[in-house]
Amino acid sequence: MKIFIHGLESTSTGTKGKWFNTHFPEVLVSDFPGSLDERMSKLNSLLTGHENIVLIGSSYGGLMASLYALENEGRVKKVILFAPALNFSEFDQYVDQSTSAPAILYVGSQDDICPPDRVIPVAKKVFTNLAVHLSEDDHLLKKTFRFLDWQTLLTL
Repeated sequence: MKIFIHGLESTSTGTKGKWFNTHFPEVLVSDFPGSLDERMSKLNSLLTGHENIVLIGSSYGGLMASLYALENEGRVKKVILFAPALNFSEFDQYVDQSTSAPAILYVGSQDDICPPDRVIPVAKKVFTNLAVHLSEDDHLLKKTFRFLDWQTLLTL
């Protein structure tokens, strides 16, 4: 099971959601409205009964993917994070937890919403098996996202 989790102010029909629907229709793209608790409840519901999960989280969706991985490590095969909101206060209570779920982090050097100097140290602490990619890009990673080797990234 592969799922894309959009950011706080996005939807399933945002740029990345549409991209997945077009290029990788096997990736589940859904809407996550409401509070963090409501969003996590929906994510948990969608993933109930699934194993070998690949979580793809963008911004606030990256925060959600991280929380899910911390709580369900044995079911998560890989976590792919794009400018995850690990610097948001909603994640503060989780920074002392860790997971060995393999994770790949992409963050832009010009990201002023989830700055790399704040996000990378938290990600390194939480994900003990983490690959970090810092690119000359902004929060939306417009220069980076579409040009990644998605075939390899999405391979289980």
